[in-house]
Amino acid sequence: MGFLIRAVVNAFAIWVVTLIPVLGVVVIPFAPGETLQLVITLLAVAAIFAIVNSIVGTIVKILTFPLYVLTLGLFSLIVNGFLLWLTAWITGLWNWGLRIDGFWWGVVAAIVISLINWIAGIIIRPRRR
Repeated sequence: MGFLIRAVVNAFAIWVVTLIPVLGVVVIPFAPGETLQLVITLLAVAAIFAIVNSIVGTIVKILTFPLYVLTLGLFSLIVNGFLLWLTAWITGLWNWGLRIDGFWWGVVAAIVISLINWIAGIIIRPRRR
């Protein structure tokens, strides 16, 4: 259930990022047409991003741990941008999904996605008794 909620929040965050025209991030639906195809594409991109983040992200974060320490965690912004760019590359193989104009726009988009996920995590977090 947690993966599904995170995927929906990620899909929402990616959709919000695509609404900002300056970032150069676009989602291309798998079939042209209605809103349903866009929603399904956003959910698929979010699921792929979650899988890339859990598999590749873990490996990259372990290998670059000294850079995290040296930069006091700021290197995580670069890693998150790389993971978002990798997701765009994977979905680009099927001619649908996420498109990013450049790596640094991916870093900025990853920052916005992280902020939206952080806010949603505060709102959705289960209450402890």
